Amino acid sequence: MAFVITSPCKDEKAGECIEVCPVDCIEEGEDMFHIDPEVCIECGACEAACPVEAIYMEDEVPEEENDYIQLNRKFFEAG
Repeated sequence: MAFVITSPCKDEKAGECIEVCPVDCIEEGEDMFHIDPEVCIECGACEAACPVEAIYMEDEVPEEENDYIQLNRKFFEAG
């Protein structure tokens, strides 16, 4: 299980998460960032650094944000 970036990041893209990630698992999409679940080591650095509180562990994503779990997976499947 990895971290997932949700709607507060959309069109915000502050980028602090990228700066603190020790394994470079966060990639920039067209309108938000995405976390590669195959590379993420679940350290939590990105979650703590996010100024808009958009990052959650996959099993803690708020119900209204669940679409972002699949959106994140599709981003890396397409890439």
